[in-house]
Amino acid sequence: MRGLEVVRAGALTTLQDLGRPGYAHFGVPRSGALDAGAHALANRLLGNPPGAAVLETTVDGVALRAVGGPVTVAVTGAPCAVRACGRPVAWGAPVWLRAGAELEVGRAESGVRGYVSVRGGFAVEPVLGSRSTDLLSGLGPPVLTAGAVLPVGAPGPDPVAGADAPAAPGPPSELVLPLRLGPRADWFTAQSLTERLLRGRYTVSAASNRIGLRTEGPALLRARGGELPSEGMVLGAVQVPPDGRPVVFLADHPVTGGYPVVGVVPPGPALDAAAQSPPGLPVRFVRSR
Repeated sequence: MRGLEVVRAGALTTLQDLGRPGYAHFGVPRSGALDAGAHALANRLLGNPPGAAVLETTVDGVALRAVGGPVTVAVTGAPCAVRACGRPVAWGAPVWLRAGAELEVGRAESGVRGYVSVRGGFAVEPVLGSRSTDLLSGLGPPVLTAGAVLPVGAPGPDPVAGADAPAAPGPPSELVLPLRLGPRADWFTAQSLTERLLRGRYTVSAASNRIGLRTEGPALLRARGGELPSEGMVLGAVQVPPDGRPVVFLADHPVTGGYPVVGVVPPGPALDAAAQSPPGLPVRFVRSR
């Protein structure tokens, strides 16, 4: 059986694909890759189907060894140094590994999360149709640990070398998030929305994770007291907990919540950028319709 053995697991490395849509009414989060664009590119480079599972690394990369035969891999997401058998190889391009060869994905030079794909995809057992690790619910394969062996599936069509390897843009100097106000914007004072949320300056909190991007900055002020009954939450929902500082829900977000949602950041490049935003990065919310 061809596979990749984990030599060094890194700070947090998980398997991720397109997630588990359609199960929220059972209390199951969607999960999936935080940086959807980097996940898609990693698979296109190797001719994999869009839903193939890849590895998502956090900050300090991962080290893997090819076992049972040769494999072809690619690394996207946060730019980093990539080595095979100790020698530099291309980032953002297919890399062939002979059996026994080690791939070292280094520390992110900018950004936070890297993506490692293998031709044929990682063939771990799916749970509810997905191979994603969900850190909130605990569904899916466990977080990677040293010594684990990940099986590789049968390869698909040959990739077109270089066809999908554009120069990767570095993370922005400021994270700009388009915000559609509502459904609970009326729970906050009008002055709080204009002067604090839309004109204030926030930064990414070190407490951010796959569940949500937490912010530090001016607290939003309530226009009413009391609490909401729990209601459904969506990807990109901006929930405001009692401390008044917005939290942008990411892939492992809960399916319900009782704190008011001041607005929603639509899925797309802005949420991909949020996945690559390190602590301390300035954040600005811009009203969108």
